[in-house]
Amino acid sequence: MKQLNLFIELTRLKRPIGFMLLFWPCAWGLTLAYDFSKNLNDYFFYLSLFFLGSVLMRSAGCIVNDISDKEFDKKVERTKNRPLASNKVSIKLAIFYTIILCALAFLVLINFNNLTIILALGSMPLAFTYPLMKRFTYWPQLFLGITFNYGLILGWTAIQGEINVVAIIFYLGAIFWTLGYDTIYGFQDIKDDEIIGVKSTSIKFKNKPKNFVSTCYAFLIFSILIVGYMMNYSYFFYVSLLITVAHLFFYQIKFFNSKDPSLCLRVFKSNNLVGLIIFCNILIEKF
Repeated sequence: MKQLNLFIELTRLKRPIGFMLLFWPCAWGLTLAYDFSKNLNDYFFYLSLFFLGSVLMRSAGCIVNDISDKEFDKKVERTKNRPLASNKVSIKLAIFYTIILCALAFLVLINFNNLTIILALGSMPLAFTYPLMKRFTYWPQLFLGITFNYGLILGWTAIQGEINVVAIIFYLGAIFWTLGYDTIYGFQDIKDDEIIGVKSTSIKFKNKPKNFVSTCYAFLIFSILIVGYMMNYSYFFYVSLLITVAHLFFYQIKFFNSKDPSLCLRVFKSNNLVGLIIFCNILIEKF
């Protein structure tokens, strides 16, 4: 039981926000591409696969991140008690867990078409090198966005069998979404990060964080407007998008305080609701 609890802690399975933020772009891309006049069994099958894949790959990603950041985590108040940082789990066992999770994720992946499989495998170097970026650049959140939202492309290709400009535009907007919300998340550790030399957009834009995050969210909204236009969506799509705008700018930006770690975490977690709202906007437009 102790090892199970350590595994759950290592993979953050008790914190669903991580795998949900990975899942939503997959769901967006899949729903955007799917023809709902056809059998819905395939849609729910693929949606389930993307959810399972998100849980597995997020779990593997957490372990890789903790292996890479073990020495850093020991020096950060929020992370010093993580299983690897506190030596409750060995590096060898963590690597074993990662291999098992990736193997299970591969079994999920082979249910998709060849293009989706190739694209997913091609993204692996990004997923496993992201934890290193904070050592070399103030833009690790950008690399996280590129990695975390790749599922939007995969969701599209799983149905269409090709990459389309609509999916690319949406993907670019989603990258900015992650760039914004993970900058908010980064303010929890900014003091420790500056001491130990870890870089982030939170540090780079610490003097004007709301301006930066607002700009990121504006790019997300702009991309969705373009997608709606290219997909010939109705006026209802644009009206319902106002809910997302209200949440991002009149809740997150308004109440976000870079000096309050607990508030940063609460605002960050609210992006799960953003993902759901955008998903519902697309889904409703399909009927």
